[in-house]
Parts: sequence; structure tokens; C-alpha cells
Amino acid sequence: MKKLGFGTMRLPLTDPDNAGSVDLELFKEMVDTYLSNGFSYFDTAWPYCREQSECAVRTALVERYPRDRYQLTDKLPAYVLHSFDDRDRIFQEQLRKTGVRYFDYYFLHNINASTLPDFERFDCFGWIKRKKAQGDTRHIGFSYHDGPELLDKLLTEHPEFEVVQLQLNYLDWESLGIQSKKCYEVCVKHGKPVFAMEPVKGGTLAEVPQAVEELFQGYAPGRSAASWAIRFAASHEQVQLVLSGMSNLQQLLDNISYMSAFQPLDETEMALVKQAAEQINKQVEIPCTACAYCTEECPKRIAIPQYFSLYNAEAQERKTKTFTVQAAYYENLALAFGKASDCIKCGKCEKHCPQHLPVRNYLEDVAAKFER
Repeated sequence: MKKLGFGTMRLPLTDPDNAGSVDLELFKEMVDTYLSNGFSYFDTAWPYCREQSECAVRTALVERYPRDRYQLTDKLPAYVLHSFDDRDRIFQEQLRKTGVRYFDYYFLHNINASTLPDFERFDCFGWIKRKKAQGDTRHIGFSYHDGPELLDKLLTEHPEFEVVQLQLNYLDWESLGIQSKKCYEVCVKHGKPVFAMEPVKGGTLAEVPQAVEELFQGYAPGRSAASWAIRFAASHEQVQLVLSGMSNLQQLLDNISYMSAFQPLDETEMALVKQAAEQINKQVEIPCTACAYCTEECPKRIAIPQYFSLYNAEAQERKTKTFTVQAAYYENLALAFGKASDCIKCGKCEKHCPQHLPVRNYLEDVAAKFER
């Protein structure tokens, strides 16, 4: 299996304002091009494209190619679970929508601190093991949006999972809020292959600031900014696959051009990517260095550095995006720590801040952004 996976969350549309209006003819052309170049892995999920992605996969892929030409992954989301019966009801509906008799991979979708109780309440861990034993899926795993501590706990308690799908890109690699590197290291510790998602951070790393574009072009003229991001994710040894949500043929052809005969980033290229991340992070809204002195005496246990990191990451997103992941990470953290709006303005944080930041004012900004 080549390292480029076809993510079907951002498919081509006939109406840009309607995420469910999949352009099936263009999608078919992209499927044909992808498969003809030796790639084979497709990823879908219940909510993608306003619940139309699975049907689009059936029309463009499953009904047009023999089953041994591709691998297909689907996922069980927590928000649809209201009874034990819902597990099989959703699974059977997904088989019907995609048109397959089994999945190559089946995941619990988006495990985090807020969804985990539902997955546990309805014994989805035991259930998914049974689906594999019954032959309904060949492999099992989960996609994940949370911190390394919970991930370590999950993989310790559930060694049966064969793969973890992680958000992994060079901007989130050292992020205090998303912690891609630390989560990746947990997977390495447990010997679990990683499927990398959001390598281009929803397009953010395909349209980089001018200084970063000049940095990349100075080293490799003509190479796309997206290629640096996808190759960064694919260059990590434990990463078995990198998912790219391609929404037009040009994006697909660009990805194919450097992933057909993939070469990992060398030391010089890795250094350039690190410079790129530093350049982008210079444009932060809140100049927090994450020393965490501010949290030592906070009476509300507010995760101030993590919240500031997420706020900065949110500010770096493209303005045209309708969904970003930072809000989900904020909600997960808020389950264990005080929310930004819990601040009582005592000022202890500011007394300890070496940067002399107006922490209380910034917490108001964070609350306004993520607690709407």
C-alpha cells in the first residue's frame, strides 16, 4: 500500500456552499487517476460531506471497480449512539451506503475525553473486536483528537487496536494544544502504525505566508507548499499512510507527482520545514512562550498556555474554512481544567508571567472564540 491515502471529507462540489453536493463525475475521474497510479486506500465516515461521502464512494469507486483493487475505511461516531442497537444499525447502514460487504479498516471515530464515555457506555471496544472476529472488518483502529496521556491509557487498556489515525503536520508537531509529536511518540511506544490525517491542516499549509513560500521555492523551485507538508508527515517511520483530502484534480495530480515514488525529507529539508513552522508561528496573536508559570497559582486550574496555543492555531487557519479542530481540543481540555471564562480576574497569573502578558484580557479573547 503506497503512502498516499484518499480522504473523502473534502470532495469536489457542484455547489461550493453545499458540502453535500458532491461532483460525482469529477470524483470518478479523480478515483480513476488515483487508482491508475498504483494507489488504493480510501477513507470515509458517516458525517463527511453532510453524510453524502459514503454514497459518493459507492458510486465513484465500489460500483466501478472489483473489491480487490482498493482498501476502504469507515468509522463509528459517538454522537449517533443512543442505545446498544445503534452500533449494528449504523454499521449495516454504512455497508449499504458504501455498497461493500466488509470494510478493510473500521475505526471508532474521534476518540477524545468527551466521546470516550459514550464509547465505553455502549461497549464499543468489545463490539468492534467482535466485528473483526466475524469478518465484517479486516482491521480495527480509531481516530484520535486529544492529548498523549489519554492516548497512552487507551493503547495500554486496548492493545487489540491495530492502527491509530492522528492529526499530524509540521505546524501541530510542537503545538502545546494539539501535541502531534507527543501523540506520535505514544504510538511508537506501543508499536502501533499511524495513519496521518490533516497533513496540510485543512489547506492552511497549502497557502503559506510569503516568507515561507520564498523559503521553499528558494530550495526547490516549482515544488508546492503542500508537498512539503505531506512529505513531512510521511517521513516519520511509524506513519504507514498519509491521508489527503483532495477536492480537485490539480491537488490529486500534485500529490501523485511526489508520492508515487516517495522519498522522505532529508536533514536539510527537515530543517527548512522547522524554519517554516517558526516563521508561521511568529505571526501569533498571543506571544505566550508556554513556560506555564501562570498556572501554578491559578485558583480555577485554567490551562492557560494550552488555550493560548489553540487560540493562535485558530488564528492561522484559512478564513474560508467552515470547520477547524481547535474548538474540539478546547472542549476536551475544559473537561479536565477550568474554562477560559472561569477566570475570576485575581491577577495571580500575570504576577508570574515573565512576558508580562495581559493574561486576563487574552482569556476573554479565548472564551469569545471557543465558548460561543
